[in-house]
Amino acid sequence: MDVYGLLGNPVEHSLSPPLHERAYELRELDARYVTFEVAHGELESALEGARALGIDGLNVTIPFKREVCEFVELDPLAERIGAVNTIDLEANVGYNTDAIGAVRALTAHGVDLDGTAVVVGAGGAGRAIAFGLADEGMRVRIANRTTERANSLARAVPGADGHGLDALPELLADAEVLINATSVGMDEDATPVPQSALSSELTVLDAVYTPIQTRLLTEADAVGAQTVDGAWMLLYQGCAAFERWTGYDAPVDAMNEALRKQL
Repeated sequence: MDVYGLLGNPVEHSLSPPLHERAYELRELDARYVTFEVAHGELESALEGARALGIDGLNVTIPFKREVCEFVELDPLAERIGAVNTIDLEANVGYNTDAIGAVRALTAHGVDLDGTAVVVGAGGAGRAIAFGLADEGMRVRIANRTTERANSLARAVPGADGHGLDALPELLADAEVLINATSVGMDEDATPVPQSALSSELTVLDAVYTPIQTRLLTEADAVGAQTVDGAWMLLYQGCAAFERWTGYDAPVDAMNEALRKQL
């Protein structure tokens, strides 16, 4: 049996196991997906243990996405982003499928990635999404509560520029895509973007998926914007990991159904 899993802390509420195990079932693979809660300071030992046990691949989540870069070879995109969320343990190579997840979530909804995207947030998710969209040819504009952090990320992303949150109305006036890559709206009735800055010309992706319908998406719906919930990004990053590990095409529809049953 092939074994895949998730390293993180905490991991007990992860939605990844049913997502992946439905794919194994449909592709008739003798495989399981399990979660491993790793104590802080024990990541290297956890990776050594996983290799000793013959585990085939791992996802990595908070708080280890950056730390794990010290212990694996990095593919070019993961190296630029500075974070890993998927590891091929046999090859000892780390990848970042968060960027792929955001891009696929948008293109699956018919969004052309040839204009301007505003990414709110300069943390781990924001970094991955900004690089992913820039690689697709979009002009990326980064807005963050701390302007210097936005500027720092913008210096790393080709063609990007950084701003404070107060610049959002001006930035969104000329944008086609808006992505919330912060945790604002997670389990709270809040949004990082004023509704007055939204318009029907935008596609709005919120990386938050708890709740699935955030205040940002509700307000975007109200002005006629196209909306994409965060579960789509979660789905497609999982699909990319599945394809990386197994070599099979991901059964996207079935994985999406399995995921949304958990939400």
